[in-house]
Amino acid sequence: MTKPDGRRGTRNPDPDRSRRRSVRLLGSSLGAMLLAGCDRVGETESFARLLKLSERLDYRVHRLLGSRDRLAQEFAESDLSPEFRSNGTAMPDGAAYRTLAQGGFADWRLEVLGLVEQPSTFTLAQLRAMPARTQITRHDCVEGWSAIGKWTGVPLGLILDHVRPAPDARFVVFHCADTYDGEAGPTAYYESIDLRDAHHPQTILAYALNDATLPIANGAPLRVRIERQLGYKMAKYIDRIELVASLDGIGGGNGGFWEDLGYRWYAGI
Repeated sequence: MTKPDGRRGTRNPDPDRSRRRSVRLLGSSLGAMLLAGCDRVGETESFARLLKLSERLDYRVHRLLGSRDRLAQEFAESDLSPEFRSNGTAMPDGAAYRTLAQGGFADWRLEVLGLVEQPSTFTLAQLRAMPARTQITRHDCVEGWSAIGKWTGVPLGLILDHVRPAPDARFVVFHCADTYDGEAGPTAYYESIDLRDAHHPQTILAYALNDATLPIANGAPLRVRIERQLGYKMAKYIDRIELVASLDGIGGGNGGFWEDLGYRWYAGI
């Protein structure tokens, strides 16, 4: 190895560098094992456990090697997509939501509760009055499409600073107005992230798209943008945010609607 002064030597290697190299090798080895064995193990219980192990490893590798505030790529106005298509629900079918929409969401409220010192409720006007962030980013969907849009909203970190998370809070859960048909009937959409992603500067509660009020098809009145993760993490129609110590007991216990159906909880890109 080359020392800072240019001399070559092998003593006192950088332990962090060695650790990062070991983690990369471990991740590569596990990935190769998964690819080599996928046609043999199928959907067995042991394979499911292996996939869970792979997800946890991926999450830890991102956390170990990635900068806390590393930004997703941002683009220019000239890069905006002609249309930003709707992902998932285009119009929640609940009567309460439709009534709020007809009134321009004047009576809509965002609740922030759970493991916080100061549970709070915000109107849309109050959120719009807070310091805002605007970012032009690419939305990558697991269905295979991407679109670039200009989002404006309040950084989630500002909301968390206001409610003051309790020491044992670990996750932020987004509860939404849209529902999907599940085995037990209509299931409310939900998603979650950890506090580190919640405080990331590009994690915003967006109320505007391309300099216009957020359309209903794109999540009005409020959706979350988590720019370093895949599109299904970016919940729409948010009306309640809950801070929790564990994801157990919420939905199917896997951290999100699609995660309960087999998607990965950590969708970092």
